[in-house]
Amino acid sequence: MIIGLAVPAWAAERPSAISGYVRDGSGIPQMGAVVEIAGSAARSMTVFTDGAGFFSATDLLPGSYSVKVSAASFLPALREKVGLHPGTNVHLNITLNTLLNAIKVAPLQGKADDDGWKWTLRSVANRPVLRVFGDPASAEQQDHELKGSLSFLAGSAAGGYGSGSDMSTGFSVERSIFSADRVGLSGNVGYGVGLPAAVLHAMYSHRLPDGSGPSMGITVRRFAPSDPNLHNAALQALALSTADDVMIGDVLELKFGSELQTIQFLGHVTAFRPFGSVDLHVSPNTLVEYAYSTSLPHTRAEKGFDSAPADLSEADPRVSMANFSTRLESAHHQEASVSRRMGKNKMQVAVFSDRVANTALTGTGDVTAAGGFLLPDVYSGTFTYAGNTLDTRGMRVVLERKFASDLTATLDYAYGGVLDLTKPDVELQQARQFITTQRRHALAAKLSGTLPGAHTHWIASYRWVNGSGLTPVDMFNASPGQSDPFLNVFIRQPIPTMGFLPAHMEALVDVRNLLAQGYVPVMGQDGQTVYLVQSARSVRGGVSITF
Repeated sequence: MIIGLAVPAWAAERPSAISGYVRDGSGIPQMGAVVEIAGSAARSMTVFTDGAGFFSATDLLPGSYSVKVSAASFLPALREKVGLHPGTNVHLNITLNTLLNAIKVAPLQGKADDDGWKWTLRSVANRPVLRVFGDPASAEQQDHELKGSLSFLAGSAAGGYGSGSDMSTGFSVERSIFSADRVGLSGNVGYGVGLPAAVLHAMYSHRLPDGSGPSMGITVRRFAPSDPNLHNAALQALALSTADDVMIGDVLELKFGSELQTIQFLGHVTAFRPFGSVDLHVSPNTLVEYAYSTSLPHTRAEKGFDSAPADLSEADPRVSMANFSTRLESAHHQEASVSRRMGKNKMQVAVFSDRVANTALTGTGDVTAAGGFLLPDVYSGTFTYAGNTLDTRGMRVVLERKFASDLTATLDYAYGGVLDLTKPDVELQQARQFITTQRRHALAAKLSGTLPGAHTHWIASYRWVNGSGLTPVDMFNASPGQSDPFLNVFIRQPIPTMGFLPAHMEALVDVRNLLAQGYVPVMGQDGQTVYLVQSARSVRGGVSITF
């Protein structure tokens, strides 16, 4: 028994180490580089690289460290939040860049081509990212003290009321404070017909020595009124959010949080939206996860760039109107999944349960808000229609294969319920009583990659459904197989800049439902045909600047 008590105490006192290699962008070892290691533990030190570019710092106490590497003629490199467990040795591969190289290869806000084959299970909007890393060293990313972006976009997302303006400016700024803290400010301001739509988000996060990361944020949103003459009918919302992630040992990870929303729109509404997940890392290649969410996921993380930071079209609250009263969409999604890596292949099998009350359906066509049962979007020619409750269970299978560092293919099969119109050619005002839950199969194929030489990042996907529907099958899908309904194309093209500008410029093109498929016709108030859709066709484009 004495031995059993002594072993944990001995293990806790075992020193740890940080070692690695320092090279330049061409892979040449850098001798004499200064490696400064500082952290939450009591002991910090400075070491130098040898002729092979190798460094080693030993006898470190367990905790969280920051590693800064500097050398003559190079920009400093910083690795933060390097966690040390008792008796472990963390190996780092650090690349030093000159100013010219940094401008040419400024970091993109997305997946790197050599990202170590991350199997990404994206959670709900603005939630933490859960990953299984094949090689911890290859998964580490350089953390910059100050990061920012600016984007100018034209074209509405055509997602119904709240889609945002057809011309907008987005921005984001994030800064590291005291190594373990980060503050950020992001937003999107639109301009065009009527009053502008805008969103502003401020966040703060802190990384504790035990690896947990509490964060909090505040978001202010304003959607333009459905009728430009009704200035007092614009939707205004304030949201307070908190989140945390805790690692228990090396196998169990907990992520949880909530968002409290207060909404002013034809009255006052309050909503509480919790979320959380439990991840069990069975092995380095296998992850078992249970997740609960109350918001739809967004696609910005997959595209590698916030095409409009805190995009209004992908932000809560989702509202509709019936009898001139506000209806707030309320969602509850539960999912259990198993993800496994097998060589160059990834696979996920998941089962889920969805209940969405007061669904906010999307339609397209010329309508007005005079009837009191729909909300037109003044920018895109789409509208939001109040649907019935979606209550369904289903399953999903995802297969992913990376053929090369610049080409990845994904297949996604899902079976579950959708809302569908059971009676054709009905009047829009009466359509709700004929909307019921129907079972559907969906099969999606997605290709993504980067063109050599031009460095063009592209994503092309097609999602087929074996019948009509007003909502997508598996609408909370946040796996790598997630895609919008029907044919979609996204292109991100780097633009050459002057050598003295410390910024990275890109041209963006985002096309959804290119062939305008899945349109379900209904009769509008004036006798003309309008359509209810899973996804309305939209074309967006613009320029982004990252610094």
